[in-house]
Amino acid sequence: MAESKTHMEGQFLQELGNADYLAIFDSFSDGVIVTNSDGVIVYYNRAMSRIDELDPDTVISSRVTDVYDLDNSTSLIMQCLTKREPIIDEPIYYRTRMGKFANTIHNVMPIFNKKKMVGAICFIRDYHALADTIASMHVPGKDHQFDSASVTFEKIIGKDRAFIDAINSARMAASTPSPVMLFGETGTGKELFARAIHNHSSRSTKNYTPVNCAAIPENLLEGILFGTSKGAFTGAVDKAGLFETTSNGTIFLDEINSMPMGLQSKILRSIQERLVRRVGALKEIEINLKIISSVNKDPHTAIAEQTLRSDLFYRLGVVFIHIVPLRERMEDLELLITHFINKHNSRLYKNVMKISDNVMELLKLYNWPGNIRELEHVVEGAMNSVGTGEVIRVNHLQTHFSNWSVKDRALNLLRRSDDQFSGGSNINLIKNKSDHEEGIITASLLENKGNITRTARSLGISRQLLYYKIKKFNINRDSVK
Repeated sequence: MAESKTHMEGQFLQELGNADYLAIFDSFSDGVIVTNSDGVIVYYNRAMSRIDELDPDTVISSRVTDVYDLDNSTSLIMQCLTKREPIIDEPIYYRTRMGKFANTIHNVMPIFNKKKMVGAICFIRDYHALADTIASMHVPGKDHQFDSASVTFEKIIGKDRAFIDAINSARMAASTPSPVMLFGETGTGKELFARAIHNHSSRSTKNYTPVNCAAIPENLLEGILFGTSKGAFTGAVDKAGLFETTSNGTIFLDEINSMPMGLQSKILRSIQERLVRRVGALKEIEINLKIISSVNKDPHTAIAEQTLRSDLFYRLGVVFIHIVPLRERMEDLELLITHFINKHNSRLYKNVMKISDNVMELLKLYNWPGNIRELEHVVEGAMNSVGTGEVIRVNHLQTHFSNWSVKDRALNLLRRSDDQFSGGSNINLIKNKSDHEEGIITASLLENKGNITRTARSLGISRQLLYYKIKKFNINRDSVK
């Protein structure tokens, strides 16, 4: 058997052309099965062995339909090989030939070497393990992204008037049991607000449970939120959902507009009646929760697009807080940059003190679709390129910066200006100032697609002066549209 296993693995990997992946799969917590094009198993990792309770040596070299109580039409691996197409997030309840039952989620993908299909790879997550993993992410003290208790309103950075108004509204809402809905684009800090609301409330010593409604597969979300009852479906066990385990605390339903509409109606009923019923159960359980939710687009737009129920919006949006995007609070840009420099100096063992004026001008011109999260990534990326220097300059920005809507001419002018400032005594101040000014005007014209009125407004000058500058620097307006 060992020789047969070695021979089959070697033959398969020669076709696949890369053996390194198998060492990685050995350490996966998810099950991994790799088959050849005939459905014969050539790789079976330790996690899969735990799920199936089978010895890998008895599985390798066997066809999947011989290992599992499945045929070509019911085996997802065989379906993938037949259709030559991926099968994503497919739930399946199966039994091995040895009688072990498993309730799992499968992701199966065909493997091609050039145009020839040489096999399939299947990633298997046990349903109950997935539910346990999601639940364990929300236990206080186990969150690795934030120290939950340390997130307070005082630590949320910003002085923009609209942003301060949002903080004040959130602070007042924390002291009431009313539900709160946060509206903000991706990266604006919705989870920071939600955590601060919880930490400022009388529930601060109780559980805080964030749930990313867009990240959990639809077929799992209901059971994870409401829990399951034994007999509800094949393989179901009695298990409390996150609403139950968070009772007396705060639950944060992030991007609730990504939740299926049918499930939204069940959420609405639970909130209104303060009761939950596990999937498949008759008994209802009383809950006491502070509900915070978020949407990443205007809720009225989401309602019109039928991704958000209007009655759920009115129930969850009792306190509605709009967190403004970064492009609308540019006076906070320097404050945020300083914060991120200080944060990453300690993490990266750097001694960066500031960014150059040219970098600041470029960052002010950018539209920031990724908001605060994107800004932090840009600062961290630049700091990795600074070396032992103390100033972030244009040439330290990552290459993707040139893909922003600021083109090479503006970048090159600003880089030249930065290089002159950092180059010692041979500085032509007049030429430097001219290059800098031309770069900023060109960049702003590009950002505004050549529109004179918007460009002049963004630069804080009159249209007449902008026309004069365009003529002075011989900027071709057609090249910036």
